[in-house]
Amino acid sequence: SYTTDTKSREENKKTLESLYSLSVDITKIRRLKEWVLLQDVAYVKEIAAILQEMGADETTVANIIERCPEAILHTPAEINSQRALWQLVCQNEKQLIKLIEQFPESFFTTKYQQNQKANILFFQELGLKNNIITRFLTSAPSIFYNPVEKNKNVIETLQRNYLNLGGSEANMKIWILKLLSQNPFILLNTSTAIQENLEFLQKNDFADQEVLQLLSKLKGFIFQLNSTTMQKSMLFSKNIFKCSDQELKQLVLKCPALLYYSVPVLEERLEGLLKEGISISQIRETPMVLELTTQIVQYRIKKLSALGYDIKSGNLESLNGTKKDFEVTYGKIQSKKERPIFNPVAPLHVED
Repeated sequence: SYTTDTKSREENKKTLESLYSLSVDITKIRRLKEWVLLQDVAYVKEIAAILQEMGADETTVANIIERCPEAILHTPAEINSQRALWQLVCQNEKQLIKLIEQFPESFFTTKYQQNQKANILFFQELGLKNNIITRFLTSAPSIFYNPVEKNKNVIETLQRNYLNLGGSEANMKIWILKLLSQNPFILLNTSTAIQENLEFLQKNDFADQEVLQLLSKLKGFIFQLNSTTMQKSMLFSKNIFKCSDQELKQLVLKCPALLYYSVPVLEERLEGLLKEGISISQIRETPMVLELTTQIVQYRIKKLSALGYDIKSGNLESLNGTKKDFEVTYGKIQSKKERPIFNPVAPLHVED
């Protein structure tokens, strides 16, 4: 709705003066979104006043406008509505202003206010805690732009499938909330896509209980895939590991990444491991190592080698896990190496 034809327009002097008075770095705005400065109408002082009313100091106001210059193109009424909306899930205005400073783009997208409100209320009814909803508002704002019926539809499809796969009514709510907390972007999928992906797994002989296990392990990412890419990835793994359908199924249950990553990604990671002298049989034994990027694998191998740990002859478990997991493993190997061998019958030399 704003013109972006910058050649024939001049910067709005009134806007510039108002921004200068707020100590806003205008060169940043010119570099980021110069078109904002060309608009005939801007509400610089009004937006600044609303932010200050919420507790923002001068530096915070300047910081917010520099990061999201289009904030000044919204009317005060739009911003006050957005403020009331976010207050439904924020503890207080102090928390709200902190969120606006960190995620200004999410806050100043006011186009879908009706949908945002309906979705906030729906998530609260569903049992999601307010701190989770605020996390969604800032890190996954697009899920609030959907009409609430669409999000309800996806949730209902998940609930129905969970029960059909043998999940219990008692655990369903916890399962849904956990899935949503881990991956809110599930809601951007269609109910049909979710249904198709689950049917694909069942056609590939995964038992209902195993499908449920995969859904939990994949944190809902399975819904962002399609049967074609999953089929290709499984075929690739089957050829590489030279295994039967049953063995492949066990590998996928052990390492859902074999289903989730595309063939080019799996190829690149496999190649990286082979270059380090790791064998296919070692990878087959510990397929979870394919969840790590080549850079992470190289870094971890280097660190372990410095301790004299030979990854080619050992098992790959020591490479696995999150950064924290690896640090724990590394620490254990290090202390083992540094610990002196204690001889129980040797005389102790104790100084007086």
